[in-house]
Order: sequence, then structure tokens, then C-alpha cells
Amino acid sequence: MTVAETVRKPGGSAGLRLALQPTLVCVFAFAAALAVAHGLGSSYGATMVGRTAAFALAAVSLSFLIGQGGLVSFGHAAPLGIGAYAVLIAGEYDVTNLLVVLPLGFASAALFSVATGAIALRTRGVYFIMITLAFAQMIFYVAASLSAFGGDDGMAVASRSTLFGMRVLKSDTNLAILAIALLGVALLALDRLVASRYGLMLRAGRANETKLQALGLDPYRHRLTALAIGGGLAGLAGVLLANQVEYVSPATMNWHVSGELIVMVVLGGTGRLAGAVLGAVVVTVLDETLGHFTEHWKLGLGLVIVAVVLLRGADLKALLRGTSA
Repeated sequence: MTVAETVRKPGGSAGLRLALQPTLVCVFAFAAALAVAHGLGSSYGATMVGRTAAFALAAVSLSFLIGQGGLVSFGHAAPLGIGAYAVLIAGEYDVTNLLVVLPLGFASAALFSVATGAIALRTRGVYFIMITLAFAQMIFYVAASLSAFGGDDGMAVASRSTLFGMRVLKSDTNLAILAIALLGVALLALDRLVASRYGLMLRAGRANETKLQALGLDPYRHRLTALAIGGGLAGLAGVLLANQVEYVSPATMNWHVSGELIVMVVLGGTGRLAGAVLGAVVVTVLDETLGHFTEHWKLGLGLVIVAVVLLRGADLKALLRGTSA
């Protein structure tokens, strides 16, 4: 693949229209599901919509890394958990304002991604995957050692985030609206980023890094920026999940959560941001519904995932190709 072949999206108003289409479809679908749940007076339904939108945000951030930069991170649960812990720790110091907590979750997760990415990006292929997993497990054990914040057992959040003292997120519907809004903004922003010159550099580095370096260009800082953006968005998803569950534990950062996020990306098609939303919906809904039928629901979920991955072998190959850069 040549560097020129990595560009497919037009810029300007045409690019904006193309970006708006999948974003509006995703936002409208979530809003419609939330409206139905609210109309039926179902708090559980609103909770499910908000939870799914939060995981979709995390999956979209990982899809951006994999699809554009070929950065297959098996430690994406770490920034997700860091965002959740930002809510917990800030709340213990009576900091609950959303206008503080959201930037704090984003910044802390992005900072972690930059610090670890600066080292991880010096490796390639399977080594990159393993080092991201190693860093995620390290932060997992750090969180488990924080006895002041529940240690290995975790800790309940003092209260949901507020807005100028108003408990706007006390309602599960309002929390779901916030999750849908953040997802929509992230989708639109990432689509525009993909269509920009920066996105071209990311894709060119994935397609042929050697040729890019021969032209005197170094994709390192572009990839590091991508990790910061992806990590920050995952941190926002962590803020949403911590507010919804009102409980934070190191389990949020465990490797199996990172695995689920990768599955969401593969199910939706690598490189397709809106596809990651669909993958998140499938995994979250299966996770929730199968659990009502059997205590061995993870076996059923695993079989469904294996079947879909076998049917979508091309996407799996694309994922693996991304690790060989």
C-alpha cells in the first residue's frame, strides 16, 4: 500500500457531511433507545443505554488507535480505569463538579498514555501489544495497593458528579444523555481528525513507515499524540462508568476489559469508528442478556465472538497487519 492510498476521505464541507452521517445515526439510535426507556419509566433501560454509550466511547477511542495508527493496545482498560479513579479520588476531596472531573479524567488518562506510550512506541508488533499489557497490569496493581481508596476491593463513590452544586446526574436518564453527547462529540471530532493532514500522517506511518522516514518524516510524535487522544477519551468513558455504578475497583483496569474492548473493535470492523459503536452494543447487550439465562453466560458470549470473528476474518487479518508495522 502506498502513502497516497491511505487517503480516502475528502476534506472541507464534503468531509464534514460524511463524518456527520454515521455520527448522527449513532446518536439518533441511542437517543431513540433512551426515549423508549424513559417513556416506559424503565430506570434499568436508561442505565443500559448509558452504560453501552460509555463503553462505545472507549471502543471508539481504541478503534481510532488501531485503525489509523496500527496501535493495537492490549492495555486500553488502564486509561479507562484511571478516569474512573479520577472520580473516586476527586470525590474524596469534595471535588464533584463535572467541569472539573471530566477534564481531570481526560488529562490523567492522557498523561498516563503519553508516559507509557513514549516507551511502548519504541517497540513494534507483538512487543508493543505485550508492553501495553504490562503497563496496564502495573497500574492495576498500583490501584489494588491504594488502601485509602479501597485497595483490591475497590470503594464506593461518595456521590455522583454535580454541576455547580446541582445533582444533575442523579437521574440515570441525564447520565445517559451526557454519555450519548460525549460519544457524539468524540465521533465527530475523530472523524474530522482522520480526514485531516494529521490523520494522513498516521495512516501513512502504518502503511509504510520506512518510506515515510526516507522522506524525512517521523511518525513517532503523531502516534504519541494519538495515544494521548485515545487514552483521554477512554478516561472520559471511565468517568461515566464510575458515575453510573457509583463504585470503582481495580477490576476496571484488568486485562480482560482490554480484551473486551478489542473484541468490540473487531466486531464492528477495524478502522470503522461507527463500527466500534455497533461492536460495543453487541458485546454489552450479550453480556447483559445472557447473564439472565445461565451463570455460564461467558461461555455463550465467547462462542458468539468466535463465530463472528471467523466470519469476519478480513478484519482480524487487518488487525494483525496493524501489529506488524
